[in-house]
Amino acid sequence: MPELPEVETVRRQLERKIVGKELAKKKIVGLRRRAKILIIDFADGQSLLFHLKMTGQLIFNGKPSQYTRKVFNFADGSRLIFNDVRKFGWWKEVKDTKEIGERFGPEPLEINLKTFKTQLEKRPRSRIKSLLMDQKIIAGIGNIYSDEILYAAKANPLRRVGTLRELEIGRIFRNMKRILAAAIKHRGSSVENYLDARGEKGDFAQFHKVYRKEGQQCARCGGLIKRIKIGGRSAHFCPACQKQ
Repeated sequence: MPELPEVETVRRQLERKIVGKELAKKKIVGLRRRAKILIIDFADGQSLLFHLKMTGQLIFNGKPSQYTRKVFNFADGSRLIFNDVRKFGWWKEVKDTKEIGERFGPEPLEINLKTFKTQLEKRPRSRIKSLLMDQKIIAGIGNIYSDEILYAAKANPLRRVGTLRELEIGRIFRNMKRILAAAIKHRGSSVENYLDARGEKGDFAQFHKVYRKEGQQCARCGGLIKRIKIGGRSAHFCPACQKQ
């Protein structure tokens, strides 16, 4: 599923291409992202929302295919293609985005350490892996980046949030910001269907340390990467250097 870095990559690319264009006789004045939702703002105050879910793609001037669910044609003849193999993604027009903003927790690239700690304190019994993916606590992080953040921080995904020490919380916080920023720089992770707005794969998967590397050697300590289930979701980690 495209997560924060993938959606932010698409947002930045489309912002340079479609702001100022007209869609359905309405002028586009900006693009935003909230969690994993892309928001196109119009001059009349309305907005067009997109959620890519598992396999959605937004390709500027792309060619329609058997997986194309919608073609958005701009007044100047350019277009935006919405592809979705699994058909879980959605788009909808709304009069305002207040409800969208209130639905999610703070943005991880904007949050400070004090607020991050406050968010953790809301769920002390939760596993840290599950909490990082809870969109009401922290917005935009999913399976890929929760695995990579916890590996970088040497934090076991099964740890209860309330047992984390100050030093460990600080490591998770710093690596959260570092890894998300690096993933955006490399245009996201193309592990399945994700393509950026140019129709190209992101490069960050080559830097993954644990995600989908079950049975492979840990690059840090030589231990074997393990895959477990936490709350119905997969978690990849190294038991040797991400100890409980």
